[in-house]
Amino acid sequence: MKITKVGIILKHGSELPRRIGAEITDWFATRGVIAQTDCISADMDILVILGGDGTLLHVADQAANMQIPVVGVNLGSLGFLTEIAAQERFQALEQIMAGELIVEKRLMLKARLRQEGAAGEWHYALNDVVISKGNEDRLLRLEVWADGEYLNSYKADGLIFSTPTGSTAYNLSAGGPIVHPAVRATLVTPICPFMLESRPVLLPDTSGLLVKIAGPCHDSKVIVDGRSTWDMGEEEQLEVGVAENPLCLISPPGKGYFEILRRKLNWGGRPIPG
Repeated sequence: MKITKVGIILKHGSELPRRIGAEITDWFATRGVIAQTDCISADMDILVILGGDGTLLHVADQAANMQIPVVGVNLGSLGFLTEIAAQERFQALEQIMAGELIVEKRLMLKARLRQEGAAGEWHYALNDVVISKGNEDRLLRLEVWADGEYLNSYKADGLIFSTPTGSTAYNLSAGGPIVHPAVRATLVTPICPFMLESRPVLLPDTSGLLVKIAGPCHDSKVIVDGRSTWDMGEEEQLEVGVAENPLCLISPPGKGYFEILRRKLNWGGRPIPG
């Protein structure tokens, strides 16, 4: 990968990302690379994210649509997506400049609302698309179709449509499975279902999903990667599918997916020698 122009995306509200961003800008300048802060353009070779997973999620749709690889330096608390520790930043950037990198193609979802046959614009998610009951006390009744075939009716606080990348986010908190990001699939996970037999479902990435609200609702929301995007009523339908463009996520060599899970989720121990 020949790198001549880089975008640096900062987490706002903190001085640390701005200071580190200035250091990285100077570091690239000594190598003849142009670095611009808090902007994204199609001629950029990579994006460097300085923050946490939320900072990366904020620009994932633009990066995926422009097919710009993204590398995350974790200045937050957890960092499943921003895998590089702050103290490793220059070592990792040296590896990237030398071509010693792994580029993973992470599946993304797209979602839009339909009403009376008219469809709105697509919005994109790296982690998940969520239908939530909002502040209402009553449960939602949600009917789901997959490729035109009736799947199920869920009586629950909402539904999570998740990518494998997002399986360690809200999906995990709601009792859904962890899915390796190399698996091309969409997860459907109910939030606090009324019937305990309402279990998560793993669907192929070719599935086109359609969701309707059956029954009264007054404060239902559709949340795309943590951003409240639409109010949803009985007269509307939500379409969810896999986006055409994946996110190209740069990972440093030597850090396996399960090692990251063990460290972030505090899974116990090393394997016992045989």
